Amino acid sequence: MTASAGAVSSETARTQRWAAIGTGAISRSVVPDIQACEGVEVVVVHSRDADKAARFAAEFGIDRSTDDYEGLLVDDSIDLVYLATPFVTHHRMARAALEAGKHVLVEKPITMTSADAADLFDVAAAHDVFLMEAMWMKFSPAFLRLKKEIADGVIGQPRNLRASFCIPFPDDEYGSKWDVSRSGGALLDQGIYPITLAQSVFGEPIGVAASGTVRGDGLDVAEHFTLEFSDGRFAQCSSSMGEFSELTASVGGETGWLTLTPPFWATTDLEIHARSPHQIFRAPELIEYPRKGSGYRPMLRAVRDAISADLTQHPAHTAAETIAAMRTIDQVFAQLRVSPPRNMKEKQIHAEHPLP
Repeated sequence: MTASAGAVSSETARTQRWAAIGTGAISRSVVPDIQACEGVEVVVVHSRDADKAARFAAEFGIDRSTDDYEGLLVDDSIDLVYLATPFVTHHRMARAALEAGKHVLVEKPITMTSADAADLFDVAAAHDVFLMEAMWMKFSPAFLRLKKEIADGVIGQPRNLRASFCIPFPDDEYGSKWDVSRSGGALLDQGIYPITLAQSVFGEPIGVAASGTVRGDGLDVAEHFTLEFSDGRFAQCSSSMGEFSELTASVGGETGWLTLTPPFWATTDLEIHARSPHQIFRAPELIEYPRKGSGYRPMLRAVRDAISADLTQHPAHTAAETIAAMRTIDQVFAQLRVSPPRNMKEKQIHAEHPLP
């Protein structure tokens, strides 16, 4: 079924029944937003720890909880699995859900590699079920306004982009981010946002130049990278768990630039530096959108409507786009992880070459 590139319109035939998998911080933000969406009900929560699942269910008013994932997948009363577990589990758990005929919304990154992402979309297509990476940024009003202003030619042809997601995360509070066995690291958790933003504007890069800091155990602490596109266009991106950067993103063109205010991946505001010298240099137009809930509702409603319209992917965040972003992540990792010595805590690694 075809649909317009930004939204899917559909009448919800009946309430969709969703299962929330995982009880961590992201689920605590997303589940209330799911519960605020018309036509969707969270009917069960899963955790490997039955007590955690029960406490989460009681706190959020969910009728059922379980520690039995295989049993959940054969439950005909469940339509969709929302997967918010450690990244390293995404491919295995999402694949099992798809093979069981469940629709799947999986937290970013969809998998650890582009090959695994492609495999999941193949499985979804074979079983005629919906699959999407939960890239909420692409459904936010500020992001959609950015894309509209670019399409309307407000800044002329876009030529460059800058985006960074660098925040120091203390390991005593964010231990999982610093644990490579639990999918820790900066690129998959943070760097995916600058990459997704850049490729939503310019497409897939033709070259990548990356440099960064990698611990001896292979965990990437920080990276900065330039994505090269045709006709001299480029994006400068960075992600780090060790220090701050300015958390904005901007797209520059021939007649001005657009800025997503910090934090760019979750912002509700867009600055337009265009149309006149005064607006470019001194008084940009500020477009503000009210935040509702935690900010996930536009994406969740889009998923609901796509499923009601019998789509197997959403036109605003397609399989091709998701896999392409993961290919870029693969390229950055390939340049960063150049046999780091096991007897060193950290090593500065620099590599620079075009994509083959």
